[in-house]
Amino acid sequence: MTRFRCAVASLDRDERVVGTASTVRAFLLVEFPGGWGRDALTDSRLPDDVRTHLGREARSTGTKILLIRRHGRRSASGLRVFAAYADPVRPWMETTVVDGSRDLLDLSLDSLARGESLGLTPHDEPVFLTCAHGRHDTCCAERGRPVAAALSLSHPELSWEVSHIGGDRFAANVLILPDGLYYGRVTPGSATALVENHLSGHLNLDLLRGRSGYPFAVQAAEWFLRDSTGLTGTRALRLVSSQSLGDRWSIHFRDNIGRDWRVRLSVGRRPDELLTCAAARRNAAPAYELIDITRWLRPLNDLRRCDDAAVAGITASGVDRDSDCWTRPEQIAGGSGCANGAQTDDGEACRRSYGTTPSQ
Repeated sequence: MTRFRCAVASLDRDERVVGTASTVRAFLLVEFPGGWGRDALTDSRLPDDVRTHLGREARSTGTKILLIRRHGRRSASGLRVFAAYADPVRPWMETTVVDGSRDLLDLSLDSLARGESLGLTPHDEPVFLTCAHGRHDTCCAERGRPVAAALSLSHPELSWEVSHIGGDRFAANVLILPDGLYYGRVTPGSATALVENHLSGHLNLDLLRGRSGYPFAVQAAEWFLRDSTGLTGTRALRLVSSQSLGDRWSIHFRDNIGRDWRVRLSVGRRPDELLTCAAARRNAAPAYELIDITRWLRPLNDLRRCDDAAVAGITASGVDRDSDCWTRPEQIAGGSGCANGAQTDDGEACRRSYGTTPSQ
């Protein structure tokens, strides 16, 4: 009998990875070679007082504490520690090497959770973290370790294995810090190109799950907008505002040449599924459907009024009451056509690409 694998099941049901990155900004990475238990921190061989201290700090500050290790090798001496803050506009990271795990007792993560330095050494290079936490989920080992091996050959100083980061069914998962970019379904063949794209300042939209500094719906909106416009630069978009009413969202971005965009989407639920290899019960994951994308053509001093109107405009089914704010002629996706100006009456084609059928 074939054993259930959540990553295979997710692929078989054609589940999209968009809008699934864990929502967190403060990260603490602690090097800890060797095996990890199912819960990497509490089941680790760290001293009891260190585990208790780090667990308390994580709970009280909302910081995500992850264990890291080099693939197939150990650091020369000491334990590497990274503190990262995944602000979508100005992410940063700093690092140090400690002699032993008890040095971690001196860390207080309150400042990190506020986006403030811990006083460590600034670290300008990104780190590429591949989840290979097999005791948490089998798919993470089966799919993650080959990716970690590939990156340890192509970019040994930048790559690490990492404990559970979420989204086991999208294995292999790669987290890039300090940007907080989550990628899923990475393969040994795509991993090196993913790293090279990032180092050149670009995202890989085919594998992008989302940016951890944004709520799930905003992650999905960013992906829809980038996919529709070809804006793949890591810093090409900045969130201006987001508003929700029930299952509808209106999200306003500004690009790096000053253009303003509005993305409207709806949030539904997929059927109940087993979402991890060890899941005891089925759960429904969210599904994001694009309504439309429009570009701003009015004076910038009207933006706040139109942001306030955006949610009202999507509450009446099929009626856009704020069309004087976000003009129809510059509509990019949804509404009367698909992305990039490609007009079509093939509703199924648009639904596959953008999650919505054009209105006729």
